Amino acid sequence: MGDPRRSKKRYAKPRHPWQAERIEEERKIVQKYGLKNKRELWKSQTMLRNFRRQARKLMARETAQAKKEERQLLDKLERLNLLKNPTLDDVLALQIEDILERRLQTQTYKKGLANTIRQARQYIVHGHISVGGSRVTSPGHLVKRDEEETIQFSIHSNIKNLKSEQPKQPIKNDGGNK
Repeated sequence: MGDPRRSKKRYAKPRHPWQAERIEEERKIVQKYGLKNKRELWKSQTMLRNFRRQARKLMARETAQAKKEERQLLDKLERLNLLKNPTLDDVLALQIEDILERRLQTQTYKKGLANTIRQARQYIVHGHISVGGSRVTSPGHLVKRDEEETIQFSIHSNIKNLKSEQPKQPIKNDGGNK
């Protein structure tokens, strides 16, 4: 038996551990999106793989239940703002970047609440960012379409005060002469 809180892994490792091309691609993606490690990338890849697998199975079936499951899948992807007016072919065309763009860490950076993608991660982990009025401390939280507008500094955060007090023009260095 295992720990009931950790019932299964949420990712699958690559089948072959030493492929130079794959490792280089993963390194670039990890750096671009400010991921902590490759495990976070593998979680997103597994999520994408599951969406695609489900779409392929639904394309093969022509039952009423399949139509219902298809609508549920497409509604979920639309709520996550991964696709607009989706079809099953659109699900098969999804890329890993589409999912990584929906992470709270990326959305915080793109909204301008942090100067860098790494700083966005730090703000989230330290509890300075809230979504819909509640504090979220998971940088991998997938932001839904209706939550996107509610990303802001937490009401208990002192960072928002520091951000508003920062000077608009960079401070020039006088060379250290006083």
